[in-house]
Amino acid sequence: MSFNILLVEDEANLAHFLELELESEGYTVSVCSDGMAGLLEARNHYPDLMILDWVLPFITGPEICRRLRTTGSRVPIILFSAKDSVKDRVTGLDSGADDYLTKPFRIEELLARVRTRLRDRLEKEILRYSGLALNQKSREVFLGSQDVRLSAKEFDLLTYFLQHPRQALPYKHILNAVWKEDDCRNYNLVQVYVSHLRVKLEKYSSKHLIHTIRGFGYILR
Repeated sequence: MSFNILLVEDEANLAHFLELELESEGYTVSVCSDGMAGLLEARNHYPDLMILDWVLPFITGPEICRRLRTTGSRVPIILFSAKDSVKDRVTGLDSGADDYLTKPFRIEELLARVRTRLRDRLEKEILRYSGLALNQKSREVFLGSQDVRLSAKEFDLLTYFLQHPRQALPYKHILNAVWKEDDCRNYNLVQVYVSHLRVKLEKYSSKHLIHTIRGFGYILR
């Protein structure tokens, strides 16, 4: 699986060196040389991971972290800096960075941290429950070893159930989460899609995973 990494670093020689090292590991790398360009690139192209210097033209690394987290971005961010006090580390991590690396650093350590953060991200993208595995990035679903083919809305519906296992989910919440609607007259839409989803899942398993709570909604258990 190929990952896209956004590197934001204004020192040209260091940026070029890091770009070559990351590409040699099989990553696709985009490079920005100032904070504003890095922020726009992150918002527009959704990288799998960001490597971010603290001191940048226009916008600092911690401020980029804060702005991305404020808008809901969960991209893993490795922040690096020559600032090495405990206060600086705390400030960097509190801004929204997932990891903090002090300059100068060994390239081997950076690559190890990149692998760790991408592994964590991949695990978070795969939702699992009772033999089901759903990959949110590739939009694939497996039940045991069987590939389950779902429509776009069926996939979104199953994702919502897997994000809330063993929770009683009202029709209204499901309708709002999957269809962005809250009109109770459309509750039958939820019922129709749940029925389709059950048929496809039960084709590969005798387990009855999605249970009806009469007059209320559904529960995955």
